[in-house]
Amino acid sequence: MMTHMLNDILQHLEALVSFDTRNPPRDIGTGGMFDHLRAQLPGFVCTVTDHGAGAVSMLAVRGKPTRVFNVHLDTVPSSEAWSADPLTLRVSDGKAIGLGACDIKGAAAGLVVAAQRTAGDAAFLFSTDEEANDARCIAAFLTSDHGFREAIIAEPTQCEAVLAHRGIASVLMKFRGAAGHASGANAMHSNALHHAMRWGANALDLVEAESHRRFGGLTGLRFNIGKVEGGIKANVIAPSAELRFGFRPLPSHDIDELHARFRDCAAAEAIGHYEETFRGPSLPAGDVASAEERRLAARDLADELGLPIGNAVDFWTEASLFSGAGLTAFVYGPGDIAQAHTADEWVTLDQLERYTASIIRILDGAVSA
Repeated sequence: MMTHMLNDILQHLEALVSFDTRNPPRDIGTGGMFDHLRAQLPGFVCTVTDHGAGAVSMLAVRGKPTRVFNVHLDTVPSSEAWSADPLTLRVSDGKAIGLGACDIKGAAAGLVVAAQRTAGDAAFLFSTDEEANDARCIAAFLTSDHGFREAIIAEPTQCEAVLAHRGIASVLMKFRGAAGHASGANAMHSNALHHAMRWGANALDLVEAESHRRFGGLTGLRFNIGKVEGGIKANVIAPSAELRFGFRPLPSHDIDELHARFRDCAAAEAIGHYEETFRGPSLPAGDVASAEERRLAARDLADELGLPIGNAVDFWTEASLFSGAGLTAFVYGPGDIAQAHTADEWVTLDQLERYTASIIRILDGAVSA
């Protein structure tokens, strides 16, 4: 039997899913979805900021809170594997199915319902640029005179407070070659794609050598070659090649040192360009000693709020940016990360209801927070 609260959550989630916030192309403006959100939050002072290129944020504040809840409203692109319109919410077998329902518009719907059912201090930061390597919203917020001391970042954590996760780095590499006929003896060592393949084999060996590393329940170094392009045709030595890869270090890894080691996986003369296109620190941010202090502070906050504490996770979140800026931060939201970015993405109704009930409880006590 559906409760009144769950019915309200699903109505808000249906509306949020219907707004096309796929990123890319991130064709998002300051109206539309943000007009809708403002209308759902009477009593809040709402400030909408256009950061350019479809990156839009809205800070909604009621009273004088020192804790901010953050949730991103952009989604990954949909695919042809969806069995129905991804922008139309479906409810079936105890699940809410729709693009972004799990990652993470379900939390946004829960925050709206919690706001409508409480009167205490509250602050919500909605953003639209988390799903691409061009984040602007959180960076701009953290450099402002925001006045917050604590941040709870919504991502799918099955309604458990996550205190630690990996960092992330994305890289663009370009390899040099020399065009020529593929029958030439120089094809083996003049082909830019061959340079890229040799680099890849060496990089995989590097990652395997890090498998013994441990931090807070996390193991080894995560690595992925996501895209390789180059060459002209089978009988032409490839004059150039481009490769994109990413790695996800432990909090105890040094990202700059890892970059140097990855670059050294190819001969210097074979590399035409090496560029870090995105970097996100681990959670907690900082060196090993300060990270542990911040982890303990986040644990104390989760305990104070009565939230169950979950294990560290491999995926990256913007909670680390808040942590790096000095706020006590952790990740907490409905849904399972296994459903994020999938066709027919879903979140259970039970998780939506449990998350919303916990936010209501937190906000009811927010006057003294």
